[in-house]
Amino acid sequence: MKTLDKLYNLDWFSSAAKNECTAAVGLKWMLNQGLMKHHQEIVEYFNRRGVSAIFLLRRNLLQRFVSILANDHDRNTKQLNGRHKAHVHHRGEADVLAEYKPTIITKSLIAELKRSDKLAADALVNFKTILNIVLYYEDVVSNRSKLTDVLDFLKLPKIKLSSRHVKIHTKRVRDHINNWIDVYNTLNGTQYESFLNSRR
Repeated sequence: MKTLDKLYNLDWFSSAAKNECTAAVGLKWMLNQGLMKHHQEIVEYFNRRGVSAIFLLRRNLLQRFVSILANDHDRNTKQLNGRHKAHVHHRGEADVLAEYKPTIITKSLIAELKRSDKLAADALVNFKTILNIVLYYEDVVSNRSKLTDVLDFLKLPKIKLSSRHVKIHTKRVRDHINNWIDVYNTLNGTQYESFLNSRR
């Protein structure tokens, strides 16, 4: 609560605000970072302070899992000059991180995908009473106009938004998994088989 108070008590009358440098302020809060465990208190806080939420979810939970495994690997190995980077700003760095192909434990894969699916569904239920918008990562990447929806949601002027982030996993999902055949055989014919054919 102290961190949230610090964020939402920022001086909106600073020189930055006067120069229109700050139109909105927020933070990235992952669902597994205590958000779900304390959702009742957070909903109360958000409603009291008039906080809006943008849920950025993944449609392809297999690709999400690959990203999580790759990020965990880099956290342990620090592939970029001894530093861990979850997000990169150069294609060369992205290519280094993309070289790692996780071996997925297929015995628990479907359970992991179900858990991820339930986590997102529970979040939407638990936070339905606050002002929110749901976006899917794949839609934002393939359709830049989705960012206009965010500006509209936040009641901000329409401006061109840009990011220095460089996408790490750009190939077919099969090209980023070490034991692809095992993963394919595990998911083929299940409710998750559509995840096998995605490029992004």
